[in-house]
Amino acid sequence: MYSRNSSHSRNGHIDTLDFDSHRKAPSANDGSRSPSPHGLLRDNDSLLSDVVDGIIERDRRKMQRLVTKYLSFASAILSCLCAGSITAFSVYGHLFLSRLMYTQFQVNAVSITAELGMYLPVPIFGYLCDRYSPRPLSVLAAFFFGSGYLLAAFTYHSGAPSRGGWPFGVMILAFVGIGMGTSCMYLSAVTTCAKNFGRGKHKGLALAMPIAAFGLSGMWQSQIGSRVLYEVSADGGQGDVDVFKFFLFLSGTLFGVGLIGAVFLKVVDEDELIEEGVEELESSGLLEESAFFHRSNPYDSTNYGTVDSSHEERFHSQHDSAAHKAYDDDEDERKKTWLLNAETRRFLGDHTMWFLAGGFFLVTGPGEAFINNLGTIITTLYPPPATAPASNSATTHVSIIALTSTLARLLTGTLTDLLAPSSPPSPPKRLALSRLTFLLASTLLLTLAFLLLASPLIAAHPAALPLVSALAGTGYGAVFSLTPIIISVVWGVQNFGTNWGVVAMVPAAGATVWSAVYSVVYEAGVCDGETLCWGRACFAGSFWAMAASGVVAMGLWAWAWRGKGGWAARGIAV
Repeated sequence: MYSRNSSHSRNGHIDTLDFDSHRKAPSANDGSRSPSPHGLLRDNDSLLSDVVDGIIERDRRKMQRLVTKYLSFASAILSCLCAGSITAFSVYGHLFLSRLMYTQFQVNAVSITAELGMYLPVPIFGYLCDRYSPRPLSVLAAFFFGSGYLLAAFTYHSGAPSRGGWPFGVMILAFVGIGMGTSCMYLSAVTTCAKNFGRGKHKGLALAMPIAAFGLSGMWQSQIGSRVLYEVSADGGQGDVDVFKFFLFLSGTLFGVGLIGAVFLKVVDEDELIEEGVEELESSGLLEESAFFHRSNPYDSTNYGTVDSSHEERFHSQHDSAAHKAYDDDEDERKKTWLLNAETRRFLGDHTMWFLAGGFFLVTGPGEAFINNLGTIITTLYPPPATAPASNSATTHVSIIALTSTLARLLTGTLTDLLAPSSPPSPPKRLALSRLTFLLASTLLLTLAFLLLASPLIAAHPAALPLVSALAGTGYGAVFSLTPIIISVVWGVQNFGTNWGVVAMVPAAGATVWSAVYSVVYEAGVCDGETLCWGRACFAGSFWAMAASGVVAMGLWAWAWRGKGGWAARGIAV
């Protein structure tokens, strides 16, 4: 019905009221009125501004994460560049014999104690690192290193126990702390790198770099000791390392580096790692067996499980956002704990892990024994009045091992990133070499070094000993680089600290066994009335056995790879 007030007859324009005389005319403030073009522009400008602000904020957070990640990486490299001070033991180990009047058994007991302190607590430290971040471990490293080297310095300065010096047990206690500090600093750094870069295409290099830096630490520290902090000989020349000053230097330096790591070491986007781990376990069917994932969130009905009636009342009555956030944080922490515990059980229940750990025991034990006893091996090759030339000094060999070990770690990390098989399989034209191929080849090099040392060649030509050190450093360094990389590939990085900690514990037993074997063979070669041993008989038997140990290790790793239920049978691109 047309309105009597219609303006249609006056100007031919259909007015709003022409359709309904009872409809209220829009007021100036009525929001139902069509917006003006200027209003649309203002709304569009506001929307565009919100979008731009969102992009800027997203990019800012992304840049912040990248900066945090690479600062953590730099801090991890610094930590590892200093953490391996125990590898410089050969520089001063022989002075424990001549200055403190320790026996060879006592000297080996000191090095074994450091090995035990370094390796036995690793699973505990790895557990703490996975659950509470790497920072607390770096604080512990600062404390252990600072106090350990300080105590060792004053114990050495006091002189031989038989002449009123501090008891032998005090030196043992000092090296327990040094070993534990090594473990804490190394593990906090490597775990940070594994979790921050373990999902990328350069995971091998990201792990190899801090591990390689760890190998370098002994080299530069031994050079500082022998070229800067040395004793002046009777003729005014350069003598042995001044052990007291060297230990004080290490105490202060490592304490400071530990505090730096406590500030900068951080795992970025750890919540994404946990979610990925949960998804993997969900796809494997393990979540169906877990009571935790049948729990319900009273604030979110979309979570795992369903909302029951007791929680519905809380859901409707609870409107406090702070409580909601607190609940979510608590559930995230519980989810993380559940996942890490499940991953630990899966790792320990995998028979291939025990083959991997067994081979690691059989290879690293002899390697540790060789490095720790280099000083005495060199001494046996130069009976009085002969002395070892500078080209065959303990410092030179420590540097050779450090350099070759570092190069091997970097090279294997890079090459495995480029050549390791991928999942899904790579194109046929691409050359693919398994990480196990590199691991077996590295073990072969280490075994060859032991065979050369056991043969008459080195005793007859001591100048060839650097070749043995180069082969041993290459093989040993590559094994220590490849093993954690393999663990991250086969079992993931969510629980890397704990998993690597379990395997990294076995060198303690290996070092204990093989250092004891070396000591027995060495003492058996000592002539009546003598305290030192001279010649090939001091070590040949030990290294024949160590070479055999390497062959057995290769068999165990080959079985874990290609044997029944091995990684190849499971389709794991390792």
